[in-house]
Amino acid sequence: MLVLYLILGLLALFLAIILLRAAFFFPKKQPPASDETVEFDRQGAIDALQKLVQCKTISNVDKTKEDDAEFEKLIALLPDLYPQVYGICSIRRLPDRGLLFRWPGRHDTAPTVLMAHYDVVPVNEENWDKPPFDAIIEDGHMWGRGTLDTKATFNGILSGADALIKQGFKPENDIYFAFSGGEEVNGPGANNIVDWFIEHGIQPALVVDEGGAVVENVFPGVKQPCGLIGIAEKGMMNVQYKVLSSGGHASAPKPHTPVGVLARACTRVESKPFKIHLTKPALEMFDTLGRYSSFLYKVIFANLWCFGWVIDLLGKTSGGEMNALVRTTVAFTQMAGSSARNVIPPEATMVANMRLNPADSVNSALLYLKNTVKDENVEISVLESFEPSRISETDCPAWDTVAAAVAQTWPGCIVAPYLMVQCSDSRHYGRISDHVYRFSAMDMTAEERKSIHGNNEKIRLESICKAVEFYIRLMKKC
Repeated sequence: MLVLYLILGLLALFLAIILLRAAFFFPKKQPPASDETVEFDRQGAIDALQKLVQCKTISNVDKTKEDDAEFEKLIALLPDLYPQVYGICSIRRLPDRGLLFRWPGRHDTAPTVLMAHYDVVPVNEENWDKPPFDAIIEDGHMWGRGTLDTKATFNGILSGADALIKQGFKPENDIYFAFSGGEEVNGPGANNIVDWFIEHGIQPALVVDEGGAVVENVFPGVKQPCGLIGIAEKGMMNVQYKVLSSGGHASAPKPHTPVGVLARACTRVESKPFKIHLTKPALEMFDTLGRYSSFLYKVIFANLWCFGWVIDLLGKTSGGEMNALVRTTVAFTQMAGSSARNVIPPEATMVANMRLNPADSVNSALLYLKNTVKDENVEISVLESFEPSRISETDCPAWDTVAAAVAQTWPGCIVAPYLMVQCSDSRHYGRISDHVYRFSAMDMTAEERKSIHGNNEKIRLESICKAVEFYIRLMKKC
């Protein structure tokens, strides 16, 4: 009986601790809002973006499919669109369509780098409701490829700087505008800019690139808009699985054809997901947003030491964004076999696109795949890859600067760190800074986020102006 009472007492103590931790899981202090009015030419910013979108700056891994004239057309427009910037900033063109502007400040010891890319992904024009490069304005929206990704931020940076220069503002520290024309194909333009910084001994105090946004309904139990700022991004691997055979007629097959062997390998990998890793970006996101959640979710997020398995289980069964935050993901995207329907292929291949959790590496992920497939007939090799990015600090003035600009531009949103599951040019800056933050200066609906790289990409005119407003607030703090 004594043992039973002891067990019941320990259970009661355990439940009390769990519930008390949830009850005292109060929201953290957020950056203060601001009622300051930001002045700039709103119609001018909209007109400028319209002209940028009308340039078909489509990048392609096959360079013969790119139109250099369209990239040069965009660059030639910039002096007319942003005359104040061209009047005071030095401009440097670097290899692979790198553009680097320097706006001199009072000091050059703690510079800021504001990034964007001006290339866009290809389009299937027949699937669009409006021409993707006409930049048609209708019902408060501008339609066009690149309106969201990322000509809006490209325009926001330069329009904001143009307005501030016209008003006579001079930044406290140098500000660099670093633009790439090949981000969508992992081109080396941004890397060349980082090389230039290294060669000239320049270490940024703050770097801001595309990434998170102000979004709603992305975190369980949280109803308020969330301003998500990426403090790291996942690595990437494209992995090929290959099986060879002697081929032959399909009328007398062996028990397992190359395609069948690959299918079995695919099933094994998908049925055994990578281990969950709660790294700093995910933990800080959970610790910030979880405090605004409903009580049931507070019980989980206040006690991850006990309920981490819930997130693991939900991720394994449902996938999606929450799962991508906490583990390396594998998406099988391509498969090829015989060119004839009645011929067993002498070679069959499939490809998986993987996004690496910061706790994993290219080598560790490859080893995991081989141990999971456990088939010497399947040759597994890496086609291309890069490691997860460096994780940036959040307990520092650089983070506070970006967080404040977000909170002041979108009052009422909850500002939180997160892990960016896509790739961006900002990963290159991990070589010179641990103050690299990923935030696309917009509030985006689920429909808008879905249109990025998809059909019918468009932006609200209000969002165009909000991007400019954000960068003005940010540059005033640099």
